Amino acid sequence: MLDERKARILRILVEEHIRTGEPVSSRAILQLSSLTVSAATVRNELAALEAEGFAMQPHTSAGRIPTARAYRYYVDQLIRPIQSPAASARVAEFFASVHTELGRLLKATSSLLSEITHYPSLVTGPGLSGEMVRAVHLVQTGADMVLMVVVTQAGRVSQSLLVLPSPVDRAEIEDAELLIRRSQVGCSISQGIDLDQLPQGEVPGGVRSILWRASEALGKAASTDHELYMGPASYLTDAWGEISKVRGVLEILEREAALLELLAHLPEGTEVRIGRELGIESPTDISLVSTSYGGDQGEPSGRIGVLGPMRMDYGRAISVVEEISGNLDESLGER
Repeated sequence: MLDERKARILRILVEEHIRTGEPVSSRAILQLSSLTVSAATVRNELAALEAEGFAMQPHTSAGRIPTARAYRYYVDQLIRPIQSPAASARVAEFFASVHTELGRLLKATSSLLSEITHYPSLVTGPGLSGEMVRAVHLVQTGADMVLMVVVTQAGRVSQSLLVLPSPVDRAEIEDAELLIRRSQVGCSISQGIDLDQLPQGEVPGGVRSILWRASEALGKAASTDHELYMGPASYLTDAWGEISKVRGVLEILEREAALLELLAHLPEGTEVRIGRELGIESPTDISLVSTSYGGDQGEPSGRIGVLGPMRMDYGRAISVVEEISGNLDESLGER
């Protein structure tokens, strides 16, 4: 544990660097800290913090910037929640007006997170493996392409584009749709289509090809434990600035399986992972603030969070994800 003076200096170092993105001088810290000590004393304390791995000097004439260890200590010991009336009003307005099926709600929630925090957002929801099928529709989108739309009892919608080996006609699509409905409606999506039970001589080749592709699509939909919804990445440049860092973050966002694995193994409640703590191959200048939602009385559950640079505004990010999580819990409880 740092003593009180070092802790105060470290808090100002972190918060001022978050605010400006620039190295922080000892003079600025003295002015902001209200400490009744000399500038030399502040410099000595900064040198001690640097020796302990909490600060670094980009170059000789510059002030200091926080290290990953400093951000970790700040989040664990020094952070002050930052409430925003405007953000709270936007969250309340959103959940008062949005009434849609779960998948669309979670996608909209990811957009809301990004809108408020200006960071790329991640929201996980349950997969479709335990869902019961309510309806199946096939829509021809090309001579050899059919869109399969599956609606579950919970109102969730899964869409799969079936690319066929040869063109099919409307009658074949209608026959295939009827067979899929007989097999699937009222059953778990994970049950799938038992192709071996189809009478070999009675099913035309075009219908059979649709059923094969539909079976593959249903199996893929049922095999995913969780789904990942991401907010728009339009804030990446504002958050990281440097194009090389933006590219690194985009590569992370494209690795959905790794992100799902990371989020699935976080403990319940609010978690902050900084830099290498994410445990995935990633740029070191990245942090994740996330919290869990749902799970009570059979409600859907998952996590919501935002990715940002290490100098992200942790106090505000934590407040926003926790507030949205609470409102999401209430919305799910009313379903």
